[in-house]
Amino acid sequence: MALPKIGNMAPAFTLEDQHGNKRSLSDYKGKIVVLYFYPKAMTPGCTVQAQGIRDSEKVLKKLGVEVLGVSIDATKRLAKFEERDGLNFTLLSDEDHALADKYGVWGLKKFMGKEYMGINRMTFIIGKDGKLKYIMEKVKTKSHHDDVISYIKENF
Repeated sequence: MALPKIGNMAPAFTLEDQHGNKRSLSDYKGKIVVLYFYPKAMTPGCTVQAQGIRDSEKVLKKLGVEVLGVSIDATKRLAKFEERDGLNFTLLSDEDHALADKYGVWGLKKFMGKEYMGINRMTFIIGKDGKLKYIMEKVKTKSHHDDVISYIKENF
């Protein structure tokens, strides 16, 4: 799948969050949205990435940013992830990977010599107007939060 184009409206969606509430992209109009896709809740890299965002809450809120993390995990697993790590942002369940397909992040992966389909870790920054402003294709889990904050400070 191809990535959406920068400058176009970000692909719309409605998914369930970690509490079973429906969340739509349109709910965040007027805010900067950081939509980040990660492979699996409670795995080492995804945990480091989520904790960095959690610990950056004050800076992100001051910048007017809403963070939405998306994986193919069920809502129960996402709720467990939130509770275990004290996460303070929305996690969305994309079990059928329909949103991952829309954003072009569902694809072939390799791990320990095996190939399988899954989410490729990527971040999309969506402006207050709902348009896609930036795609972070190479995400470093340890510095993801700092990279996002730097981009937003420099470009918004």
